[in-house]
Amino acid sequence: MSGGSGDDAEAAGKRPGGETLRYGWTTGACAAGASRAALEALLTGRFPDTVSIALPRGQRPVFTVAYAELGEGRATAGIVKDAGDDPDITHGALIRATVERAPPGSGVMFRAGEGVGTVTRLGLPLPPGEPAINPKPREQIQQALRDALAAGGQDGAPLDFIVTVSIPGGAALAEKTLNRRLGIVGGLSILGTTGVVVPYSCAAWIHSIHRGIDVARAAGLTHLAAATGSTSEAAIKAMYRLDDMALIDMGDFAGGTLKYLRSHPVPRLTIAGGFGKLTKLAAGHLDLHSGRSQVDVTGLASYLADLGLPAAAVSAAQQAASAGEILKIAGDSRGRLAELVARRARDVALAALAGETTVDVVVFDRAGTLIGHAPP
Repeated sequence: MSGGSGDDAEAAGKRPGGETLRYGWTTGACAAGASRAALEALLTGRFPDTVSIALPRGQRPVFTVAYAELGEGRATAGIVKDAGDDPDITHGALIRATVERAPPGSGVMFRAGEGVGTVTRLGLPLPPGEPAINPKPREQIQQALRDALAAGGQDGAPLDFIVTVSIPGGAALAEKTLNRRLGIVGGLSILGTTGVVVPYSCAAWIHSIHRGIDVARAAGLTHLAAATGSTSEAAIKAMYRLDDMALIDMGDFAGGTLKYLRSHPVPRLTIAGGFGKLTKLAAGHLDLHSGRSQVDVTGLASYLADLGLPAAAVSAAQQAASAGEILKIAGDSRGRLAELVARRARDVALAALAGETTVDVVVFDRAGTLIGHAPP
């Protein structure tokens, strides 16, 4: 995840078990709230206890001001991020904004404070050298500043301010994200399109997939590898001697990866993963999560029949509890079975891409050993 701040994927709001969950607020929304509180203090000399902001879809969250510091010509306010029931790494982090006046006509200038990253590569929504405060959060912060001016009787006054966003401890949290691979150094990204965190939407992960593809394309890379997990990623990196920038942490989101590559193509794509995950892709599933797609045991058993294995093996496979068990039943034919899965997964990927990208699929076992390959 590039910044640890989820957003509004449509099919979300429930835990994989099905119960309704509590929504939360993105780092961008929290930064906007902190910016409004800081400007109100700069205008009046005192901080509000709570502050409300307007989000793009009409929500008006109310934040408690958890940090306040008034200095000469500047004010800093902080809001503790509440990500609801989403497993967000920035849940509970303090999002601070420092607001100070800028020269007339300069507009709003954004700076990265402690724990907020800086963009260093092309391909991201912001140019190199800019703080990693994404465009939509910037718009939300600017609107919050307008609202603070209006509340202070200065409606329509010029927005000439320097806004510095910081997240204490953000640099350590960023080590758990893909920011460094994307070329965002020094901390987290300030993310969020609508300002709302939808639990288990995994929007931050999908955002990282898209930005990873963008950065690789901007760097002129012609061969990307999308892996379902860390073992297959390490194995495919070694197999093709790929740069980290060419590696896409696809996870379970084969559909999200392929859909984005369809409109943002590269000459060659390698898909790498474990036998179980790629069995699902071979069956046509584009979401590989265990809660949203299952291994087709009957289909895998039919693969054994296609490979000419004895009826007893096919019957045993039909009763198997997992893809791994069927791989064991295949015995000496496990390599042929893995290659068949790889070929059919490649066909599914090519159909989803519907373009000129060449695709190969590589199947690894749990130890990272190559067991099947469908070449381009």
